[in-house]
Amino acid sequence: MPLRAGQRCHALLAALATLTATALMAAAPTASAADTWTETGSDRADPLTESQGLTSVEVPAGAANRYTGIGTIPVGVSSRGWNHVGDPDASYDGHYIEPYQADSGTAKMFRVQAPDGTWSEYVHTLGSGEALNNSWVAISPDGQWMLSGEYGTMSRFLVFPTPGVNASTSPSANLPQAATVTLDHAVRDVQGCDFVSATQLLCSSDDPAGTLFGYTKPLLQIDLSAAPTGTANVTGHVTALRQLPLRSSCSGEFEAEGIDYDRRTATLRVIVVSPGFCVLTDSKTYRFTRS
Repeated sequence: MPLRAGQRCHALLAALATLTATALMAAAPTASAADTWTETGSDRADPLTESQGLTSVEVPAGAANRYTGIGTIPVGVSSRGWNHVGDPDASYDGHYIEPYQADSGTAKMFRVQAPDGTWSEYVHTLGSGEALNNSWVAISPDGQWMLSGEYGTMSRFLVFPTPGVNASTSPSANLPQAATVTLDHAVRDVQGCDFVSATQLLCSSDDPAGTLFGYTKPLLQIDLSAAPTGTANVTGHVTALRQLPLRSSCSGEFEAEGIDYDRRTATLRVIVVSPGFCVLTDSKTYRFTRS
């Protein structure tokens, strides 16, 4: 199938990773109920280890933020075909989850690190009509349910029992889809979502066309009709809040990547990868606060 933007970036970063290793060895209107998120600063995003996703970690106390990129994929994982990692999330009790995909096949993989540091893998066999890509995960505040999305133009998110947290899950069994979030407005190329509350998410969209909301690369707010339970489908009201920052010394196509909301500081962070050579120099993790 044609390479999507994320896969093009992944391919470029893979080449950069190889070169690095070799060198080392030798605006649309918003709804009145929507929040306003104001940019407050930024940090450089490393193209190899901070270019796909990020999450804040509450357990153990004082833990550093976690990032994903091609450089964070263990060799033992990539050698089995899981060569793309997306935007991770962490439950409030300290379970950390990374979403993985392969170039082909009939499954997705979720890699889970428990609070005691041990890792396990949970595989989900694709359902009828389900896309192969696995760009992000978002864990519900109660920890029991995990949302995931499909790349492209979509009108749904998928709901799973949270692997390693929900007692119904096991690494030795297929991780089943439990429910669906049906969106009232199509979204395109969502690269990450994170819960702000039990019924609200913020999502970063890498939409390159701008035809859905009037501009490209929107920050989206999704208001759910109810908290996900896995026993019933819910609906999601979609609002475009603003365009994500697109600033670089290079011109060309930016890529919006993962997103994180840290409830302890009420800080939103979003990765935006710069075009061309500037992926190396001025890709950024932008910080926002609500006003």
